Amino acid sequence: MVAYKYMAEAWRKPEESYVKELMKQRLIKWRKLPSVFRIEKPTRIDRARRLGYKAKRGYVVVLTRVRRGSMSKPRPRSGRRPKRMGVKKHKVSKSLRLIAEEKAARKFPNLEVLNSYWVGEDGRYKWYEVILVDRTLLPELKLGKGRGRVFRGLTSAGKKVRGLRA
Repeated sequence: MVAYKYMAEAWRKPEESYVKELMKQRLIKWRKLPSVFRIEKPTRIDRARRLGYKAKRGYVVVLTRVRRGSMSKPRPRSGRRPKRMGVKKHKVSKSLRLIAEEKAARKFPNLEVLNSYWVGEDGRYKWYEVILVDRTLLPELKLGKGRGRVFRGLTSAGKKVRGLRA
């Protein structure tokens, strides 16, 4: 097997491989970082390359932190019947992965979101690595002027939210 295959295998079952210990140490460091942080190299090189990352000029990898948990609303102070409280059964229309991509796109407005993948989570946060590309270097991505691919729902996470991908 190729080295990337071993890496993918280890990430598939983190509890049974070296990944669990490694992530425990990394999460301690990541909690102290800002919510959007540029990193030198991808944490999961096999996943990044499968999603289009290349180690050359114009490609940027960003570690993005998003909150976890449901969108539970605070209970209203004034009286009303339970059905009209509006506390339960609120569904989020966007996935946390899409929110992470949008955060990265807002932080780096000159770059375009190519794709993203999960790298870790604890009880409070989830971390995703977002692959960003310089607009001028990749004209074949059909990058329009103005709003980026991520805000138009053209990334993989965006297509999944829109129901275009299983």
